[in-house]
Amino acid sequence: MKKFTLMIAGLGISAAAIPATAIAAPVPQPGYGFQGGAWQNINARQNRIEARINQGIRSGALTRGEAMRLRAQFRDIARLEARYRASRPGLTVAERLDLDRRFDALERSIRIQKHDRDHRGRRW
Repeated sequence: MKKFTLMIAGLGISAAAIPATAIAAPVPQPGYGFQGGAWQNINARQNRIEARINQGIRSGALTRGEAMRLRAQFRDIARLEARYRASRPGLTVAERLDLDRRFDALERSIRIQKHDRDHRGRRW
């Protein structure tokens, strides 16, 4: 009888915990901050983009001019984000979606520039 009571209590606790974990998960929004099926906040995405640019420079896949243009685009988006955050009421959903669209375009540009066979110092 004691085992049965403990089992029922355990099921009750686990049943109560399931909705709490569902509430804590981020709400997926199509096209916003999802990379590889996992949600990423803006800062994590910025760090990943910066790392991709740096890796492209180290490997020679990005020329100096390409890297300068990509970093200028990156800084423009970062300044826009700062303006959005400074405005009232802060960063809105529409502003997040706008930033996401701009980050998507920047990531496409990085991918294109890294694979354009315009290798610095190497000619194939």
